[in-house]
Formats: sequence, C-alpha cells, structure tokens
Amino acid sequence: MAYFEKTRDILNGPLTNDLLRQRADAGWQIASIEWRRELPGNAPIDGRVEDIPYGLRISEDCLRLEIDPDENRILMHMMELLVQDFPFTSVASDLNEKGYRTREGRRWTAVSVFNMLPRLVEAGPSMFPTEEWEARRQHFSKAI
Repeated sequence: MAYFEKTRDILNGPLTNDLLRQRADAGWQIASIEWRRELPGNAPIDGRVEDIPYGLRISEDCLRLEIDPDENRILMHMMELLVQDFPFTSVASDLNEKGYRTREGRRWTAVSVFNMLPRLVEAGPSMFPTEEWEARRQHFSKAI
C-alpha cells in the first residue's frame, strides 16, 4: 500500500498556475480543494443545538421535557428484547413488524437500534422501577 505525505496550504490570494506547477514539480498531487465565500450580514449566533432525547418531547408550556408515550413504548420494547439478548437485527425486525418507525419515519435497522444504546443506558434507571417494566420483566422471565 502506498504511503503519502500530506500538507495543507491556506491561500491568501488567488490560486495561480505558477503555484500549481511548483507543487506538481515537487511531486505533489491535488487531493482536494475547498471553496468558501463571504456572506452578507452577520454570522449566526453560535448556539448549541441538540436533539431532544428519544422518548421525550417538549411540554405544552415549552418549559420542560416530558415523556413521549409512543417513543417511550418503543424504548421499553427495545429494552425488553435487548435484555433477553436478542440481536440488533431481530430487535429491528420486531419493531418494524409492530409498525414502529424511527423519529424520521424510517424502518428500524440494526444500526439504528445500535445507535439507541446510549439513550437506553440513559433512560434505563428511570425505566426499571416502573410498574410497566416490572410486568414486562415478569412476562419474559417466565419465557426463559
């Protein structure tokens, strides 16, 4: 496998044929060119934008987050299957068979289920002490 040296030039003027020729003569090849331009007006305020955690939604008063029953049901079902050691592909298949879709309206895949693991870890402590989880746990404990 070939080994390449890389460098990055930030040009303060126009890209000229002389510069391209100098680099080519030194053995360099162009790998990429990035274009930018100045936009009119002020730059947007650099605020952090985060997605609302899956299983939650903005409350009616817009002051807090509250449980989204539909997404929470999906999280609960996903957790139930994962604690029984079902593979991600089986979890995705089961969610799709039940008609559940991702927040974007897509079918669940093994990757989308895997990407939910951090949220499941985060939601687990508030999910496990509920009566619903206890009932589900009793049900799948008997099946094992």
